[in-house]
Amino acid sequence: MVKLSKRFRAAHEAADLNKEYPVAEAVEVLAKLPKAKFDETVELSLKLGVDPRKGDEMVRGTVILPHGSGKSVTVLAFTSDADAAKEAGATHAGLEDLIEKIQGGWLDFDVAVATPDAMKEVRKIARVLGPKGLMPNPKAGTVAPDISKAIKEVMAGRVEFKLDKTATVGVGIGKRSFSNEQIVENANALIDAIGKARPSVFKGKYIASIHLTATMSPGIRLAGSVYSNL
Repeated sequence: MVKLSKRFRAAHEAADLNKEYPVAEAVEVLAKLPKAKFDETVELSLKLGVDPRKGDEMVRGTVILPHGSGKSVTVLAFTSDADAAKEAGATHAGLEDLIEKIQGGWLDFDVAVATPDAMKEVRKIARVLGPKGLMPNPKAGTVAPDISKAIKEVMAGRVEFKLDKTATVGVGIGKRSFSNEQIVENANALIDAIGKARPSVFKGKYIASIHLTATMSPGIRLAGSVYSNL
């Protein structure tokens, strides 16, 4: 706790964290804050005005970050053409054999993709994959007839965003080692994607606030002008 309070005190000395900033300035402020001894994840956290209890106000989708997330992704592909999937970049590929391994408790992968015809079998393990956020889903782009394209997009930086129970969407958009320009472009891509995912039935203030943060840093609030038109 002592180290944490020192870090946050140093952060407040390095920048005015009570202000609101445009995206580029917020990234510059983040760059001035004390860094940890590891390459921290940079995240955008968006508080939305929708009601997560209402199915027609759910916010979910995917975005291709121009510079990737900085995270090394292990992809599993449920498909009858395992060779093509592995050639596209999947670490694990197959169908019945992988389902059997997962039923046995194995979950050594980050993202699962599947072809539509494989989903009949994959649904057998929905209760295992679902709670872990690993169930392939058409809305997330992880169920697709062109499995090679889906794998390449995940590897290139496509990430999923989804509203949680507190009406918040949090997505890693890079690492502290990224350049300011890379983080700005990734942030803008995510904000734009979430803006386009606005539920058609929702009429109130869509985005209440956005904070930029790193793993060991306090949040930096973005100016309302960044998202006032979304």
